Amino acid sequence: MAYLGISGMQYSGEALSDARILLAEDSNLFTSMIRTKLKELFGIEVEICRTFEDLQIAYDQSDEPIKLAISNINLPGAENGEALQYLVDLSIPTIVFTGTFHEAMRDQLLAKDVVDYILKDNVFAVDMLAESICRFLTNHRHHVLIVDDSPTARALLSSRLKRYNFRVSLAESGAKALEILKANADIGLMITDYNMPDIDGFELTRRIRATIGSHRLRIIGVSSSTDRLLSARFLKAGGNDFMLRPFIDEEFYCRVNQNLDTLLQIQTMQRQRAVA
Repeated sequence: MAYLGISGMQYSGEALSDARILLAEDSNLFTSMIRTKLKELFGIEVEICRTFEDLQIAYDQSDEPIKLAISNINLPGAENGEALQYLVDLSIPTIVFTGTFHEAMRDQLLAKDVVDYILKDNVFAVDMLAESICRFLTNHRHHVLIVDDSPTARALLSSRLKRYNFRVSLAESGAKALEILKANADIGLMITDYNMPDIDGFELTRRIRATIGSHRLRIIGVSSSTDRLLSARFLKAGGNDFMLRPFIDEEFYCRVNQNLDTLLQIQTMQRQRAVA
């Protein structure tokens, strides 16, 4: 078991070396650091593209699918962000690794549905990048259930989670959520709206906690309400976390990660106790 990045996420040694990853970066320092880090941690041989032309050639000359791209915003031959747009247009999941950043750029990146963005502004940048890559490549092991009576809200949450490579199930009611949980013991995280017509989020959480503890299922409540007591009531009902809509993308993903990291840590401790 290895612990990655500054968050201490667990990496249990899943085979990642077969994942084809492109690195669109012209800095010799960062290409060397990233290549070494990914090789040491995951056995991944990253393909380096130092120019926009290199990137196009890498895509055109191989039929092997690209699992993930890491891209600077500007490359030689693509000084105005054309390389990133090229990857987005090809629907290749992309993590942006950049030294240039401001609020307007953040909004532009999120509008392109990039997987993540990492800033080259501190000594932990490459470690944070490695963690983000590992999360994307291993998130498929996590099954997340979204419970919301609004089709629009379900679709929005689903698209966010699938962008990060999670497996997702959808329930339009509390009753349907209970059915799905019963049929899918591998679901480790549930994100549920509070205000639903059949069973509200509080009651749904109480019913689930009667049979499924936090060591098997983490529950995040969400609401558009301005009632600040909702979070306390939800946590007292057995929830693990609570968020108000509209979400900030970075906070949403961090909270999902933290809950799943906690779940994995609990399960690891349980296995260790069983062996001892």
